Amino acid sequence: MLNRRSLIGAISAVAMLAASGPALAQDQVDIALISKGFQHQFWQAVKAGADQAAADLGVSVTFEGPESESQVDRQMDMLAAALSREPDAIGFAALDSQAALPLLQQANDAGIPIIAFDSGVDSDIPLATATTDNVAAAALAADVMAEKIGGEGKVAVVGHDQTSRTGIDRVEGFVNRMKEAYPNIEVVSIQYGGGDQLQSTEITKSILLANPDLDGIFGSNEGSAIGVANGKQELGSDVVVIGFDSGAAQKSMIENGVMAGAITQNPVGIGYQTVQAAVAALNGEDLPKVIDTGFYYYDATNMDDPEIAAVLYD
Repeated sequence: MLNRRSLIGAISAVAMLAASGPALAQDQVDIALISKGFQHQFWQAVKAGADQAAADLGVSVTFEGPESESQVDRQMDMLAAALSREPDAIGFAALDSQAALPLLQQANDAGIPIIAFDSGVDSDIPLATATTDNVAAAALAADVMAEKIGGEGKVAVVGHDQTSRTGIDRVEGFVNRMKEAYPNIEVVSIQYGGGDQLQSTEITKSILLANPDLDGIFGSNEGSAIGVANGKQELGSDVVVIGFDSGAAQKSMIENGVMAGAITQNPVGIGYQTVQAAVAALNGEDLPKVIDTGFYYYDATNMDDPEIAAVLYD
């Protein structure tokens, strides 16, 4: 559960604080947010930020997503249902960077502003995207991994998908950084577990059994990272694990040394700035195409630092 200290701290870190509310009254402004799911605690933190922004700015926000991040069709149904009620604005975190384009074009044709969040789409239709710089964040994970394994050896990646921009960018950011900066480190396997803990656990065990001399594994989101750590434990491996995102399970694994550390986003800030950007669009304000919500590396040594603790969630 996201605690009040984390919520307040993360919101205080948001760069663009609202100077004023929207021109319309609360019961007149309807903002529909369609997330990638509720499978992970990450999305509960995004929702908390969106709800706080709605309260601060005096608007009405709905927040929904499919049960699993593999349910692209279900997400399309949710987006279509949101469109049918003709909201004032839509926030959308795409599971597939292309599948939603026809529906987003319908929204654009109807004059409904679209704000992408967490994971963008292959289109200029969204007025802005509130997101982590996932390429840079994954490159930082590669830098940490390289340091942990002494600048040489073999590593693998367990990604969460090959269709969303986050899934693509995190794998490419990690792999390309290794190729460019660490010639003595070989990426021997890249596999995808759909962000599902159980599937990622089985994938991890198969990677470890096929590569007994493996030095490290990067898990590209909350479910992937937890699955990697579980697979490591089940086989009694000492492989270095670097994760992505936060949550109680990952924090516990970092505290007990199963996972070396992880990259955390600012999920509360993502939710807050998505709603804030939607309100700004409705008020006719110009928006940057990308709203960088920031990221940090955390481990057992800095989890309690105020700047880091503010963006971790339980």
